[in-house]
Amino acid sequence: MKSAVENLQAVRLAIGQAEREAGRKAGSVELVAVSKTFDAEEIRPVLEAGHRVFGENRVQEAQGKWPGLKEAFSGIELHLIGPLQSNKAKEAVALFDVIETVDREKIAAALATEMRKQAKTPRLYVQVNTGLEPQKAGIDPRETAAFVARCREVHGLAIEGLMCIPPVEENPGPHFALLSKLARETGLDKLSMGMSGDYETAIGFGATSVRVGSAIFGQRA
Repeated sequence: MKSAVENLQAVRLAIGQAEREAGRKAGSVELVAVSKTFDAEEIRPVLEAGHRVFGENRVQEAQGKWPGLKEAFSGIELHLIGPLQSNKAKEAVALFDVIETVDREKIAAALATEMRKQAKTPRLYVQVNTGLEPQKAGIDPRETAAFVARCREVHGLAIEGLMCIPPVEENPGPHFALLSKLARETGLDKLSMGMSGDYETAIGFGATSVRVGSAIFGQRA
């Protein structure tokens, strides 16, 4: 079985190949290594190999491992890629550098309050529920432009980009195309889309960051 570091190198090569095939500049796609459910000792070799951008799903889980890792390794950029509850906004602003799951008014307001209190400005993405799945977080695609405008005008939030997680059983291409279209309509140039099974497809549709977990760390228990 390959190590996480060997897997990391393979994913980086695949990203480079997908960039070339899409006619995109080398290095234009950021790799977010999704370390959710893996402990600090499993993450450490990937840090030692020089990777610095990671994604976590839960605030509480991240609090248990990342403060120590951030002390041991400089330059870490931590992304929250799982749903955020408003009562966790304080902890999320304190710990994360990027929050990719802004998806409703209550979260926008809570983040704005905490960012002012802490004088911290994590970069923010709006999550879009491109498949309109009732069990999944994210704003209705038809409401995206209005929501981004409210985040900016009402809450004073600088939204950097959009994020989506296509339905598992569907072709992800149309979902990536939709997110790309919504980004153009809202004047955003960052697109967080694509995971272990479809990140190369996402790069063809303009992803600026891909969130890859199991292809690096292996299958989760």
